[in-house]
Amino acid sequence: THTHTHTHTHTHTTPMLTQESHFKADLCVSTCLCPQYHLLEKAGITNKTKVADNGKKIRKNWSQSWTVLHGGILTFHKDPKSAPTGNAYTVDLRGSSIGWASKDKSSKKNVLEVRGLLLWLQPRISCISCCCCCFSVTILKKLNHLKPTPVRPSLSLSSGVSATRTSSGPDSEQRRVRTKLRRFLQRRPTLQSVKEKGYIRDNVFGCHLDTLCHRENTTIPRFVEKCVRAVERRGLDVDGIYRVSGNLAVIQRLRHKADHEEQLDLEDGQWEEIHVITGALKLFLRELPEPLFPFSCFDKFIAAIRQVSYMKDLVRTLPLPNHDTMELLFKHLVIEHKDSNRMSVQSVAIVFGPTLLRPQTESANMTIHMVFQSQIVELMLNEFQNVFSQS
Repeated sequence: THTHTHTHTHTHTTPMLTQESHFKADLCVSTCLCPQYHLLEKAGITNKTKVADNGKKIRKNWSQSWTVLHGGILTFHKDPKSAPTGNAYTVDLRGSSIGWASKDKSSKKNVLEVRGLLLWLQPRISCISCCCCCFSVTILKKLNHLKPTPVRPSLSLSSGVSATRTSSGPDSEQRRVRTKLRRFLQRRPTLQSVKEKGYIRDNVFGCHLDTLCHRENTTIPRFVEKCVRAVERRGLDVDGIYRVSGNLAVIQRLRHKADHEEQLDLEDGQWEEIHVITGALKLFLRELPEPLFPFSCFDKFIAAIRQVSYMKDLVRTLPLPNHDTMELLFKHLVIEHKDSNRMSVQSVAIVFGPTLLRPQTESANMTIHMVFQSQIVELMLNEFQNVFSQS
């Protein structure tokens, strides 16, 4: 039996558990322990609580126990007098890890978190504070040298509720999952290789105009050409051709077809309603990330609203996909059947103005911009021959 001398200072302040205090505490002996425990490693009054039950978080319920540590086994007694009766709960610490609980987990000071057992301990700070520090440090040091044991049922900690643990602990399980996930992600094919094999293809709707035209090796999106041809074949004399809305569900189905099927046939019976096609064309133009009139030219087109020659020069400076698509669209929208479809130039300009050009960022001048948007489209329709002439 080792004999040490130790002087206790009665204080109610919480000691700071620094490395220096750990070292000093490990040198002291628990002179406040009951005589029957003089051969045991450590003992002291602690508060304990469970934080989870069967993987589910539960409300912490702290309770006080006379706790004895012996050979990696924690035994919880109601008090020192009841210890000899054997009425206690026992927990095997081997296979678990332990550390100080962070402040975001517990507002209490000097709380030990026993990982793998879902258990928190707090050595009671009183006249035996040095013994409690020694108790805490002994657990920390001892578990560093204990080897994990096979999985076994854990004993009840309090009120008949059992704690669960594994031989490897939750940290090891998380590492295994991360390793498997990393290997899976490393083996997956690249997006480009999947596209090259034809398993997936880029969308048509919501794609940048120049990107879409480059992919299709054209200067006008195929979907726009198909819609324009279909309308001109069988819809120019339909009342309110671009003013009346089509069935939204059917328009979305057409959009899905355009995004996922390269060979799209608009003469199919399911697209018989002409307002579905005109609605899909407006939706395509509206969802362009950058409108047909580029953001950088918005203010310039407003400045040229009464100058046809300046408007013509601006159109000529546009990127080829924007220029050619614009020319096809405005040639199509030049109304020749306005008596039957009741779509005047002003009506078309009101419908297509906000769709074809808009500022990059909305501002307090939105109402004024809407007026300019319609006026620019109306000018382009009225002066189509002049704006797009080659001379």
